[in-house]
Amino acid sequence: MTVSLRVPTFEDVKVAASRISGEAHRTPVLTSRTANAKAGGELFFKAENLQRAGAFKFRGAYNAVSALSPEARRKGVVAFSSGNHAQALAYAATLLGAPSVIVMPKDAPEIKIAATRGYGAEVVFFDRYKDDRDAIARSISEERGMSLIPPFDHPDIIAGQGTAALELIDEVGQLDILIVPLGGGGLLAGCALSAKALSPGCRVIGVEPEAGNDGQRSLEKGEVVRIAPPKSIADGALTTYVGDHNFPILQAKVDAIVTVSDAQLVSTMRFLAERMKVIVEPTGCLGAAAALNGVVDCAGKRVGIVLSGGNVDLKALSGFFADA
Repeated sequence: MTVSLRVPTFEDVKVAASRISGEAHRTPVLTSRTANAKAGGELFFKAENLQRAGAFKFRGAYNAVSALSPEARRKGVVAFSSGNHAQALAYAATLLGAPSVIVMPKDAPEIKIAATRGYGAEVVFFDRYKDDRDAIARSISEERGMSLIPPFDHPDIIAGQGTAALELIDEVGQLDILIVPLGGGGLLAGCALSAKALSPGCRVIGVEPEAGNDGQRSLEKGEVVRIAPPKSIADGALTTYVGDHNFPILQAKVDAIVTVSDAQLVSTMRFLAERMKVIVEPTGCLGAAAALNGVVDCAGKRVGIVLSGGNVDLKALSGFFADA
């Protein structure tokens, strides 16, 4: 673990909402009669692809940097990320006057690398199939005295991410189902805290890529399961384990974890682009893919879906569609 185990609660989510107010966008909730007909229910899409830095990650990043002491902010922050947490933390750090170093896989999408640097961060590369990103980030943290803020296994990150579901339910009311992408578990854990507090009868469902179902296996086994680095177009969900801070929340408040294929992600990206006029990256489509492909039964239900991010290179997007 990178920090002491302090499992956040819904009270922490409310504190985070206050911290990020006026800085994070209150993103729109999108609806589509075509999507409703396809899924058989009433779908509400929380458009975090329109969040600052292009993904929900800005919520947790800004909350976590805001929670640091002035001295800690002066020394700066370090993180490891495939892209969205990288951009979000770099942006949040710059807004709050803190330097940042981001450890990124060398095969991360070029658009995410460029954006991370553009937001003011120093980027250090690693090989996701050979190197230990945690160890690299910890080493930088110790050498430079910087605060390590991991992408998902941190109480302030979890609390910040939970504000997405808080806003969604505040806007649309009670839900029967909330469907959330799952990588390391920060977004799912935070959203589960909000959903169970604000809409107690709501079933919370996480969605992973088929190639990386460590979260699903962890819930089934009752302990955190680690897997080999998976390969999927959902680059933001290629984690090998869920976080220690996240897992107790997933166990207590998540009703199920399901998986979708890369082909289902591509078809969902196309649907969202053609029918709803929004660009969503593969990872951001995980929840929508589960609803629109019948992986989660939405018939007759009010269903919230988090579109977690929109940071996809247009060349890659056209390539996905060309191969479909």
